[in-house]
Amino acid sequence: MNTELFEQIQDLKKKRNAIILAHSYQRDEVQDVADFVGDSLGLSREAAKTDAEVIVFAGVHFMAETAAILNPEKTVLIPDLEAGCSLADTISAPDVQAWKDQNPDGIVVAYVNTTADVKALADVCVTSANAVSVVAGLDQDRPIFFVPDMFLGAHVERETGRKMNLWLGECHVHAGIGEKEINSRLSEHANAEFLIHPECSCGSACLYLKPDAKIMSTEGMVRYSQTADADEFVVATEVGILHRLERFSPGKRFFPVKESAVCEYMKMITLEKILDALVNDQFKIEVQPEIAEKARRALESMIAVG
Repeated sequence: MNTELFEQIQDLKKKRNAIILAHSYQRDEVQDVADFVGDSLGLSREAAKTDAEVIVFAGVHFMAETAAILNPEKTVLIPDLEAGCSLADTISAPDVQAWKDQNPDGIVVAYVNTTADVKALADVCVTSANAVSVVAGLDQDRPIFFVPDMFLGAHVERETGRKMNLWLGECHVHAGIGEKEINSRLSEHANAEFLIHPECSCGSACLYLKPDAKIMSTEGMVRYSQTADADEFVVATEVGILHRLERFSPGKRFFPVKESAVCEYMKMITLEKILDALVNDQFKIEVQPEIAEKARRALESMIAVG
């Protein structure tokens, strides 16, 4: 940790009435300098309630967009404009509109990992933490279009028994975590509990390998591991989460299924770029008012569910 850089950032936050929000997949030092670290749902809630005048979003582009949508009167900055999302890039607004045109009575459920344009066409947004509960509460007689992650969608189908139209999108990091890697790591740690993110590609195969696997969001993993009796955990998601897991469950051991499960977009954010963002107001994220207004409704429905 660069102590001088850390202190400069802390001083600038106070002077500018700024808050730093960081996702759990960020670099360790970025998580340490942040005011709040969490999953997409937690970050959305924090963005919605903050009194700060400036929000520096240490995450990827769609997350900063979400903060801007929920805070139209605030300055929202992302330290690197190139910090995108392979999953969000798999679907566009015209793709969603085409389905809506063919299914005028349908419901569009958009994972938060989507652009503002896609959210604006959604009836409700979800995160991996609340997707099951949201879908379970929807009208049973209307078709559902779940976008864009097919693996999260398949998990929701298994949990709710509700058949949906799934967009065939995937996160390149989670799609690369498969049955082979999981089987190998579990064999090395036979007594460990298995925590898996629902974006991972193995789906039902993972449950076959370990029926007591816990499929949950990153924040769910943090909460669960704190109270679980187990001392060892095999973790299937982006490796940045290990920093939080180890911080909140000292003395317990966490083993990533795949050491190379690294999101290069998340890791684009550095302390140097956060400092530049605060000094130079770079890079501002703005969403067209008509898009933001529509997307805000879907996001507020997501936040309300829990």
